[in-house]
Amino acid sequence: MVKQKYSGLLISLCAVLAGLIVGGIVMLVFGYAPLQNYGNLFNGAFGDIYSIGETLRGAAPLMLTGLGFSIASRAGFFNIGGSGQYLVGWFGSIAFALKFSFLPGWLLIIGSLVVGALLGGIWSWIAGFLRAYFGTSEVITTIMLNYISLYFVNFAVKQWFAAKGADASSNIAAKASLRTPLLEKSTDNSTFNWGFFIALILIILMWVYMTKTKSGFEINSVGLNPQACKYAGINTKKTIMIAMLLSGVLAGLAGCVDGLGNYQNISVSNSLPNIGFDGMAVALLANEHPIGIIFASILFSGLQIGGLSISVYSTTPTEIVDIVIASIIFFVGIRYLFERLLGSMFAKKGVNN
Repeated sequence: MVKQKYSGLLISLCAVLAGLIVGGIVMLVFGYAPLQNYGNLFNGAFGDIYSIGETLRGAAPLMLTGLGFSIASRAGFFNIGGSGQYLVGWFGSIAFALKFSFLPGWLLIIGSLVVGALLGGIWSWIAGFLRAYFGTSEVITTIMLNYISLYFVNFAVKQWFAAKGADASSNIAAKASLRTPLLEKSTDNSTFNWGFFIALILIILMWVYMTKTKSGFEINSVGLNPQACKYAGINTKKTIMIAMLLSGVLAGLAGCVDGLGNYQNISVSNSLPNIGFDGMAVALLANEHPIGIIFASILFSGLQIGGLSISVYSTTPTEIVDIVIASIIFFVGIRYLFERLLGSMFAKKGVNN
């Protein structure tokens, strides 16, 4: 069998490779050049300092939503509400930044981040509370909360923040932005901002919390065996709500990072943002490992940012990137197949656990 230490990494790499191969086959079938398109994709994502800045900026919210999903998953729950939590976090940060624009810049940014994070946390905590005390499926409640957040935010933007006849709020003050001339100039005027470093810090903090604290141990334990935890004296209801709260806080912060660092305002949306679902894919590809989430987020962001270059330099539609991403997720989902294949391969070479 494959050594447990490396099996997750190998399976993830195999899933990525298989997804790229499937994308290449689809391109060939429809008469497009896969090697040329993948070259354009790579250049669009990592070809120069501007592209790298854009890719890292896009990775930040993916890191946070992926981390949030992984914490809920470790507690044994499938938090599919990342998109709604992201959206209310985005709304909360922009609303605070606009309403309290008279505050000093540092306080305005901190306040915006805290408000957005709390709104995201409360939105997820609702599902955790219903699961803990009424046994309600968190999948159903988070899906419902996703759409409640979408329609509420659309109403609030139109009613309270958008000018008459407009579909977006005004831009936040420059002092409330996570962008800074230092990072913009160093990346050739990209939208790279402090959000990426906020995400990195939170990944470190959550790793310490989950591996070094009693509460983190309880979350992991409840995910493994909630019945045994009850007999051991762990308050499973409290632990469920803490896990869901933290999951929502991180997804809400992802909305803050995008709102304050990328969009600079908030607008009416026709559909839920994909970021919550992409974050789930990131967590699954990374096998919920914090370091893996960083690299998986950069990969997904690179595919999305670089995918725009495919249609610029060729007639290949950008939707081909969606096929690649979907294929990667598919192959992550059938990881058992790779475990068997890799296990057989290493067994022949005499590699033991």
